[in-house]
Amino acid sequence: MSGIIGKKIGMTSIYDASGNIVPCTVISAGPCYVTQVKSKEHDGYEAIQLAYEDQTKEKKLTKAVKGHFDKAGVKPKKVLAEFTRFEEGHTKQFGDVVDVTEFVEGEYIDCVGTSKGKGFQGVVKRYNFHGVNDQTHGQHDRQRAPGSIGGSSDPSRVFKGMRMAGRTGGSRVKMINLQIVKIDPEKNLLVVKGSVPGPKGSYVIVERWS
Repeated sequence: MSGIIGKKIGMTSIYDASGNIVPCTVISAGPCYVTQVKSKEHDGYEAIQLAYEDQTKEKKLTKAVKGHFDKAGVKPKKVLAEFTRFEEGHTKQFGDVVDVTEFVEGEYIDCVGTSKGKGFQGVVKRYNFHGVNDQTHGQHDRQRAPGSIGGSSDPSRVFKGMRMAGRTGGSRVKMINLQIVKIDPEKNLLVVKGSVPGPKGSYVIVERWS
């Protein structure tokens, strides 16, 4: 498989072979179950759908969704994700288990997650504006102001994409080229060098680096 679904546990640090301290993110990855295998003949493209983490309240599921899991022979899960990149001649079928043994220490991966939501923020926090700095000519509280946003008679409008205050975070982020420094098959843990988007307890999609 080219990927797996997991949950961000938090960050820690370990020592490498040279004695240097390395900041790492711990991800609880899998076990995931194959709930659908898509083909070009039937679906128009090839993909493998994985499911992760048991759904505690089945009453939240519709009959269609419950039937989808029953067809695969697995318990209802919370998170579903499709992976379109995988090895040639793959043999994954309904109900097969995918865990951290699919990866090896030292290889590189991509991690996709949802960044921390920070709510509605001003331009200083959102875009690192410096503000107006000076408090001359009777001005006050200008340090965090955005300044001018548009022209007068020309162009007589504000351009689309102007950096202004707004909602920050809570967006899909992909961190590429992260290295796996340690794997714990017994506890289904991946220890990844560097940071991974999202808060503790958030879901993360791990893909083998392309």
